[in-house]
Amino acid sequence: MCGIVAYIGSREAYPIILKGLQRLEYRGYDSAGVALLDKELAVYKKMGKVAELESSLIGTNLHAQSGIGHTRWATHGEPSDRNAHPHRSTSGKLAMVHNGIIENFAPIKKELQQKGYVFESDTDTEVLLHFIDDIYQNDANNLEEAVRIALKRIVGAYVIILLDQDQPDTLIAARKGSPLVIGIGKNEHFLASDASPIIEYTKEVVYINDYEMAIVKPDELILKNPGNERITPFITKLDMELAAIEKGGYEHFMLKEIFEQPTAVFDCLRGRLDAKKGTITMGGIDQHLDLLREANRIIIVGCGTSWHAGLLAEYVLEELCRVPVEVEYASEFRYRNPVINPGDVIIAVSQSGETADTLVALENAKNKGAFIFGVVNVVGSSIARLSQAGAYTHAGPEIGVASTKAFTAQLTVLYMIAIKLGYSKGTLSKERYQHLINELSLVPDKIQDALNEATSIEKLAKKYQHARDFLFLGRGYNFPIALEGALKLKEISYIHAEGYPAAEMKHGPIALVEETLPVVFVATRDVYHEKLVSNAREIKARKGQVLAVITENDDLFEEIADDTISVPAADELIAPLISVVPLQLLAYYTGLAKGLDVDKPRNLAKSVTVE
Repeated sequence: MCGIVAYIGSREAYPIILKGLQRLEYRGYDSAGVALLDKELAVYKKMGKVAELESSLIGTNLHAQSGIGHTRWATHGEPSDRNAHPHRSTSGKLAMVHNGIIENFAPIKKELQQKGYVFESDTDTEVLLHFIDDIYQNDANNLEEAVRIALKRIVGAYVIILLDQDQPDTLIAARKGSPLVIGIGKNEHFLASDASPIIEYTKEVVYINDYEMAIVKPDELILKNPGNERITPFITKLDMELAAIEKGGYEHFMLKEIFEQPTAVFDCLRGRLDAKKGTITMGGIDQHLDLLREANRIIIVGCGTSWHAGLLAEYVLEELCRVPVEVEYASEFRYRNPVINPGDVIIAVSQSGETADTLVALENAKNKGAFIFGVVNVVGSSIARLSQAGAYTHAGPEIGVASTKAFTAQLTVLYMIAIKLGYSKGTLSKERYQHLINELSLVPDKIQDALNEATSIEKLAKKYQHARDFLFLGRGYNFPIALEGALKLKEISYIHAEGYPAAEMKHGPIALVEETLPVVFVATRDVYHEKLVSNAREIKARKGQVLAVITENDDLFEEIADDTISVPAADELIAPLISVVPLQLLAYYTGLAKGLDVDKPRNLAKSVTVE
């Protein structure tokens, strides 16, 4: 959600900022803009894609060695040129970009209007900029001080970067609740919402923490805390490669990332799971094994796809570890005053590690004495830093807005945690432990086998693309996969889809069944298999269409279903890692058949950093 790029140094700023904005398009946006400072400050912004901004600037003199850029995802005010960022101060000397939401913008705006300020946009960002400018003109010795004074009054989340015509060699940035990373080059600095625009130029970065301010010059990076004291920047080395954020010959990032899953799961297992030795080695677990083993309960928090991973983890943890597990939507957990006690373990699941609701939920739980364990993909992210222990998924950058490889990597980590903890507690026998380790080690190859059905799935997507609704059904470990399949189809094809436990079908959803309704069964072989066969017969008796994801050589379902997609056999506990893959492909090919932008679905953002 929203993207920021900035540059200061000796190179031409515009090409760097433009390419950076293109790298951030995956985050979701509706307008784009840049502010460039040579001798005078110039601001250019346009509703629509970055390409439209680029086209509008052909023939314009864009020479500058410092600048800021932004892709906006509308919160305050509709998508339009005037609401796009950067915004400019009344004096014309300041430009600012902002990610986040200023919750108390209305009373500040009223104060400023009483002072004679006129607003050209509907945004909270312009309010903050004029507020800073007013303090700068009347109460502060310099812009840095004005920003500090203004932010003490602000309620909400933000990353801001300011460009000052009177200080052409300085950028001022600050953050609270929204990510900011600064890349360090030779007499130059790069600022961005995440590392993807930076890795082309440097691998040395500094992740800015909440409430910190950065004063950035070509040859100097100054960090200060809220007390205006200088702090030493902690430099991290990126392990990301440029090729990881390029399409690599695939038509879309989503397809590339679906096909990267064998590698992503293998990388997640590598160095941790050794099937021959029968060991799982995870530093974040090993260092706190006693605490985790003695936990009174485990609470898993997440949003969207990460919540589905948590729901499956609930089933697996309770089965293998015999510990009570609750799964919470982070957005509800943060507000409903949940009962948290010392000894509770909170597992936070997030691809970006920046999800706003999850972050606030964790802070609240940590303050109540819970132990925070993070499962995230992005190294150095806010959730990773807030957690007391954790495990990275090592899925690599995920550019497609709809999560695919991050989901299977999250599941892989959660499986390893459950298997290791269950064996340590004695609730999982040695024989079952070794069997599950062996099964998990085979998942990358089995996912590859599932991917080999892509051509058949593409044909099915074309067959069903005109359906208005879908129903996804599963039981046991496959129920969360039914939810995830429905979510993927909604996100990518804009077809209304619902996921249900198959046993709940008779409690309402069966009323929807008619000839035009495709019902997708996630029906790999498990203890529920015969019951799912019966459910499928009930759908067919009402003339519904049945599409089933089945274990290969399942003659029962092949007789009933209109269409089937086969996946390799696996232990029923491990099978969801494989059965989800055809549903990802079904969503992808359905969106493609409908002519939609599968990498950037409408209204969605990759990293939801505000409520």
